[in-house]
Amino acid sequence: MNNTNSITDMWREGTQALMDYVGVEEAVFSHIIWTALIVSFYITVRMAAAAISRRFVTDTHRRYFISKAASYIAGAIAIILITKVWFGGGKGLVTYFGILSAGLVIVLQDAIQNMIGWLFLVIRHPFHVGDRIEIEDITGDVVDMRLFAFSLIEVGKWVDADQSTGRIVHVPNGWIFKKSLFNFTQGFNFIWDELPVTITFESNWKKAKAILREIADKNTSFDRQQAEKQVKDTAQMYLVVYKHLTPIVWTKVVDIGVTLTIRHICEPRKRRLMETSIWESILEAFAKEPDIDFAYPTQRYYFNPKEGKAETGGPPGGDAPKETDKIRD
Repeated sequence: MNNTNSITDMWREGTQALMDYVGVEEAVFSHIIWTALIVSFYITVRMAAAAISRRFVTDTHRRYFISKAASYIAGAIAIILITKVWFGGGKGLVTYFGILSAGLVIVLQDAIQNMIGWLFLVIRHPFHVGDRIEIEDITGDVVDMRLFAFSLIEVGKWVDADQSTGRIVHVPNGWIFKKSLFNFTQGFNFIWDELPVTITFESNWKKAKAILREIADKNTSFDRQQAEKQVKDTAQMYLVVYKHLTPIVWTKVVDIGVTLTIRHICEPRKRRLMETSIWESILEAFAKEPDIDFAYPTQRYYFNPKEGKAETGGPPGGDAPKETDKIRD
């Protein structure tokens, strides 16, 4: 009993000495101690949740969400407890916020907007972690969502065809109320892509179009039943109507030749891989065709009396322009 009393007395003396040194009252000092304990509780829960998820959960996405959920729950409990310690109940809290609310709205308007944006992200789910999105002029894969900002791994910029640059971009949550947001992977997990191929006017464009259509069908194979199911599921939330998901080749005349544009759907993260596969097939196929040539910018002098049609002032049975009649810069 004497030992217990002596320990208690030593604790009180040490506490009093510390309060005298810091220059705070006993009540304030008690609040500080309790706050430190509550913060320690919050940190311990976060670390424990992270350690348990690393040990027992193998899926990366599930591990991330478990850690985040534990952090948010522990944080909410910590805020409630700290509020209770310092204000002693709801009445003091209401009075405090009534005094500072006007100033906080003005000074912390961006922070408040970011927190409201976070609530919108949590409730409305315009995107999830792992989705590829574009906002303002930033495109990337979402890797983290926090109270004030969400983070992306940037794609594009100086890297072509939606490949990653490796940079992490932190975007304020409040941007979702000010900027247009594009989601590449929500609902329908495919995007439309177009690949233009331009051939000369002298080429057999009908044969080239048939070859391109065959190449597109071969290289853009995917589970059409799954894609059609995704379209139906997406149509329940959005007015999305896709009747034809098969590739198509469009024809257009341009100043240097005939442009045949392959339009097809692909997965957002496989666009460059699919373009490479299609272009290699085109190069191999056109190399075997003597009557198909790629077009490129040239300068040509056209002499109608020699090259034109007979009906337009050319020679009888006017021949088509020959390669030797062209003058290239």
